[in-house]
Amino acid sequence: MGQKSVLVFAGSARKDSFNKKLAQYAAKQLADKGIEHSFADLNDYQAPLYHGDHESETGIPESMQRFKQLMKSHDAFLIASPEYNGFVPPLLINTFSWCSRPEPGDTNLIATRLKHIGLMATSPGAMGGIRMLPRLREALCDLGAIVIPGPVAIGGAMTAFDEDGNLIDEGNQKRISALIETLTATAGI
Repeated sequence: MGQKSVLVFAGSARKDSFNKKLAQYAAKQLADKGIEHSFADLNDYQAPLYHGDHESETGIPESMQRFKQLMKSHDAFLIASPEYNGFVPPLLINTFSWCSRPEPGDTNLIATRLKHIGLMATSPGAMGGIRMLPRLREALCDLGAIVIPGPVAIGGAMTAFDEDGNLIDEGNQKRISALIETLTATAGI
C-alpha cells in the first residue's frame, strides 16, 4: 500500500481567488511537514452544470472522470471554499454532483465515502465564510465523508496574505497548522 496523501483544492476557479491562495498556502504547509499531497485547480477540471439528461446522453465528462480519479487516489481532502451569500459555491456543488455519480465497478460514493476532510474559508468580510462552512460540512457528510471538527474561517482576506501568498497573521497560521495536524492525525497520514 502506498503512502497516504491529501488532496488540496479550492471551491473557486478564479485566478486571484483568496480561497485558492488559502489552499496553496495549506499545500505549502503540508510540503513543509513532509506530508504527501496534491494541489488541484478546479479550473483544470471544467464541466457543464450537472443534468441527468446530459449524463444519460453523453456520460460523465472526461474532466470530471479525471477529478473523480484524483479524489479516489487520495485519503483525505483539504478544501478552501468561498461563501456565496452564505451558501456553498455552485462550482463545488457541481463538482461533487458529477464526482458522486456511479460508474461501472464503483462502490457507492467511492470518491468521498470515508474520506477525511478539513474545511477552510476566507473572505473579505469579517466573518470569513463562517456561514457557509456548516452547509458544506452537511453536504459532505451526506456524501459519506468524515468532516473533521475545527474548520477555519479567516476574515479580511484582502489583507490576510503577503505578496508571496503566505498568511500574515500568526494566529491564522496556527489555526491552519492545527487543522492540518487534526486532519492528518484523524486520517492516519
